[in-house]
Amino acid sequence: MRGDRERLARLLERDKTMKEPSRQAALAEFKRVAEEFFETDGGFLLTAHEGKKGTEVVFTFRIVRAKNFTTLS
Repeated sequence: MRGDRERLARLLERDKTMKEPSRQAALAEFKRVAEEFFETDGGFLLTAHEGKKGTEVVFTFRIVRAKNFTTLS
Protein backbone atom coordinates (compact mmCIF):
# COMPACT_ATOMS: atom_id res chain seq x y z
CA MET A 1 0.00 0.00 0.00
CA ARG A 2 2.84 2.41 0.83
CA GLY A 3 4.37 1.77 -2.60
CA ASP A 4 1.06 2.64 -4.25
CA ARG A 5 0.92 5.97 -2.42
CA GLU A 6 4.49 6.80 -3.42
CA ARG A 7 3.77 5.87 -7.04
CA LEU A 8 0.65 8.05 -7.05
CA ALA A 9 2.59 10.95 -5.54
CA ARG A 10 5.25 10.65 -8.26
CA LEU A 11 2.59 10.56 -10.99
CA LEU A 12 0.89 13.65 -9.60
CA GLU A 13 4.20 15.52 -9.36
CA ARG A 14 5.12 14.58 -12.92
CA ASP A 15 1.70 15.75 -14.14
CA LYS A 16 2.39 19.24 -12.76
CA THR A 17 5.63 19.69 -14.68
CA MET A 18 5.69 21.62 -17.93
CA LYS A 19 4.63 19.73 -21.06
CA GLU A 20 6.75 20.16 -24.21
CA PRO A 21 4.32 22.40 -26.19
CA SER A 22 4.02 24.68 -23.15
CA ARG A 23 7.80 24.67 -22.69
CA GLN A 24 8.31 25.66 -26.34
CA ALA A 25 5.73 28.48 -26.11
CA ALA A 26 7.29 29.81 -22.89
CA LEU A 27 10.78 29.60 -24.40
CA ALA A 28 9.67 31.60 -27.46
CA GLU A 29 8.10 34.30 -25.29
CA PHE A 30 11.05 34.56 -22.88
CA LYS A 31 13.39 34.69 -25.88
CA ARG A 32 11.36 37.54 -27.43
CA VAL A 33 11.54 39.55 -24.21
CA ALA A 34 15.26 38.83 -23.66
CA GLU A 35 16.05 40.05 -27.17
CA GLU A 36 14.37 43.39 -26.38
CA PHE A 37 16.95 44.02 -23.67
CA PHE A 38 20.02 42.16 -24.92
CA GLU A 39 21.87 41.21 -28.07
CA THR A 40 22.15 37.46 -27.61
CA ASP A 41 24.31 34.77 -29.14
CA GLY A 42 21.24 32.62 -29.84
CA GLY A 43 21.79 29.97 -27.16
CA PHE A 44 18.54 29.75 -25.16
CA LEU A 45 17.59 27.04 -22.69
CA LEU A 46 14.44 26.61 -20.60
CA THR A 47 14.25 23.86 -18.01
CA ALA A 48 11.58 23.00 -15.45
CA HIS A 49 11.88 20.58 -12.58
CA GLU A 50 10.26 19.95 -9.24
CA GLY A 51 11.99 21.75 -6.40
CA LYS A 52 11.34 21.69 -2.66
CA LYS A 53 8.51 24.24 -2.86
CA GLY A 54 7.09 23.57 -6.34
CA THR A 55 8.15 23.66 -9.95
CA GLU A 56 11.32 25.63 -10.64
CA VAL A 57 11.76 27.12 -14.11
CA VAL A 58 15.17 28.30 -15.28
CA PHE A 59 15.67 30.38 -18.44
CA THR A 60 19.31 30.63 -19.48
CA PHE A 61 20.90 32.60 -22.31
CA ARG A 62 24.18 34.28 -23.16
CA ILE A 63 24.46 37.90 -24.22
CA VAL A 64 26.86 39.74 -26.48
CA ARG A 65 25.86 43.12 -25.08
CA ALA A 66 23.11 44.91 -23.19
CA LYS A 67 20.91 47.22 -25.26
CA ASN A 68 20.05 50.77 -24.24
CA PHE A 69 17.04 50.15 -21.98
CA THR A 70 15.67 53.66 -22.44
CA THR A 71 14.88 53.17 -26.14
CA LEU A 72 13.05 49.85 -26.38
CA SER A 73 11.41 49.05 -29.68
